[in-house]
Amino acid sequence: MDKSRINELLRARGLTMQDLAKAMNISYQALHASLSANPTLSRLEEIANILCVNVSELFVPSKNRIRCPHCGCVLEFKECREEERA
Repeated sequence: MDKSRINELLRARGLTMQDLAKAMNISYQALHASLSANPTLSRLEEIANILCVNVSELFVPSKNRIRCPHCGCVLEFKECREEERA
C-alpha cells in the first residue's frame, strides 16, 4: 500500500498520520504497521470515511476531480473544446 496518497489527502486537510490514528482510536504504530502490510478493506473504509473520500481515492487521485479542503465539495474539471476557448 502506498502511504504517500493517504499522506497527500491528510496534508490537504491539515492533518497528520498521528491525527488519523487518534481518530481511529489506534496507536500511530498500529496504523503504520497496517498500512505497511496489507490493510483490510474495513481499515481502508474507516480511513476513507475519516477523510471523506471513496476508498478508491486512497490509491490514485481522481482524474479531473478535486475535493475542496474547506467544505468537502467535489469539483470536477472538464476539458474545453477548441471552439469553447474563444
